[in-house]
Amino acid sequence: MGFQIYPLDSLKEVVRLAGGLGPDKRLDAASQSRAILALQRFGERLRSFSPDRVRAVATNTLRIAKNGQEFLRTAEAALGFPIEIIAGREEARLIYSGVAQSLPRDGKKRLVIDIGGGSTEFVIGRDDVPEVLESVYVGCVRFSRDYFPGGAIGRPAMKAAILAAREEIQVIRKAFVSAGWDEVIGSSGTAKAISEVIEANGLGADGITAEALDALVGRLVRAGRIEDAGLAGLKPDRIPVFAGGLAIMSAIFEELGVIRMHHGEGALRLGVLYDLVGRTQHEDMRRISVEQAMRRYAIDIAQSQRISLFAINLWKRLKIGSDEEREQLEQHLLWAACLHEIGVSISHNSFHKHSAYIVTHADLPGFSRREQQAVAMLVLGQRGKLSKIQLQLVSPAQRAAVMCFRLACLLYRRRLDLELPEIDLSGGPTRFRLEISGPWLEAHPLTVFGLQHEAAEWAKCGIDLQLHPVQEGGVSARRSAAGA
Repeated sequence: MGFQIYPLDSLKEVVRLAGGLGPDKRLDAASQSRAILALQRFGERLRSFSPDRVRAVATNTLRIAKNGQEFLRTAEAALGFPIEIIAGREEARLIYSGVAQSLPRDGKKRLVIDIGGGSTEFVIGRDDVPEVLESVYVGCVRFSRDYFPGGAIGRPAMKAAILAAREEIQVIRKAFVSAGWDEVIGSSGTAKAISEVIEANGLGADGITAEALDALVGRLVRAGRIEDAGLAGLKPDRIPVFAGGLAIMSAIFEELGVIRMHHGEGALRLGVLYDLVGRTQHEDMRRISVEQAMRRYAIDIAQSQRISLFAINLWKRLKIGSDEEREQLEQHLLWAACLHEIGVSISHNSFHKHSAYIVTHADLPGFSRREQQAVAMLVLGQRGKLSKIQLQLVSPAQRAAVMCFRLACLLYRRRLDLELPEIDLSGGPTRFRLEISGPWLEAHPLTVFGLQHEAAEWAKCGIDLQLHPVQEGGVSARRSAAGA
C-alpha cells in the first residue's frame, strides 16, 4: 500500500461478548455491562482523537443479536465514537488485509483462517488481494459454552462439537478446495494458542498439523478438563475457550483437508487500521467497490456523474447539520448517485426499490452495514412517495440531502446535459426556496409539473418547498448582494 503502521501503545480487555448471547439470540445484561465498562475505558484513552482517526467495528455477535441495535446506542455513547457493524465477508476481507501486511509478496496463494468468538472467517488470496471470502457461524466462545459447559471435556462432547463445526464448514468446502492454496495461515488467538501449546508440549515444531491436533484432542479428552491436562504454554485467559477453538480447528483440518497451518501476525484490528489509513491515501476500498459494482451492472456512468455533480452542488449551497454530518452526507450522495440505477438490471419497473435492495444486501467491501443502509435510503427515496423513507429521516440534514438527490434525479430524467443557467436552493430546515430560470421553466412544462408534484410530496412531510422562477441574472445577482 505504500505505507507502514507501527504501534506506539495498545490497550486490550477480554470481554467475550458472544458468551452472553442466549438461545433467544439476545445479549444478557452481564455481557453488556462488561462491554460498556471496557468501552468507557477505551473512550477515555481516545478522547483527544478526532473522529476521522478512529474506527470501531462490531462483528458476528452484533450481527445476529436481536437487541444489538439497542446495545449499540449505549456502546457508542460509552466509547464516544460511532461503531460500525460489518458483514461477515467484510470482516474476512479486513482480516486478510491485516494478515497480508506481515507476509512476503511472493505470489503464493494463501488460505487465511481466523477462528473468532462467534464466527470463523476463511479467505483465499494472493499478496494483498483476497479472491474467495466466507464467514461461517462457528466460534470458540459459543462452542466452548454449548459443548463443554463448566469446562468438562468428554469424548462424546468433543466428537459432537467437531461434527457440528464440520456441518457448517462443508457449505464452503467446494468453493475453497476447488480454488486451492499453497499454504495455510491461522490468525488471531485460537490459532496462536493452539500453535504455542503444540510446540510447548513437544507435539510438533513447525506449526499446526492434523497429527498434533489429534494428539492434543486425545490428551484433553483423557484428562476430562483443561486444568487437569497439564498443558504447558496455555495462557490463563485462553482456558475458557480453548476446547471450543480446538474442536473447530480439528473440523477445519478434516473438512478442508488441511495438512499444515502456520500462525500469522496481524488480523482484524490491523486490517481495520490499514483500511482507515487507505481512505486518506486515495485507496478507499469503498470507492473501489462502487466502481466495480458500476461495471458489473453496466450502470450509465454519464448519468451517474450528472446526478452526483448536481445533487452535491445543491447540497453545498445549504448549510444544514454539523461539518461532520455534512461531509458524511456528501459522500453518501456521491455513492447513491453512482448506484441509484443498479436495480434496472432486474426490472425498470420500480427499479429504485430493486436498487435499494441490492445496495442494502450486496457485499460491498469497505462499507459498514450502517453506511449501506444510509446509501440505500437515498436510493429508495430518489423518486415516488416520501412516506416509504420518512421514518429514516431523523435529522434535518438527512431530509435536505434527500431533497437535493430527488431534485437532481427529477431534473435529469431526460438523461441529457442541462443548459440551465440559473438555479439556486436555499433555506431550511422546514422551508426551502428553489429558484430556477423563468425562461427555462417556460420551455420545459413537463419539468414544472414534476417540480410542483415534488413540492406537494414534501408538504405531506411538513416541509415547504417553494418554486420561484427568476429572470436571467437574478440568482447570481442576489448571490453577489448577499456576499457583499
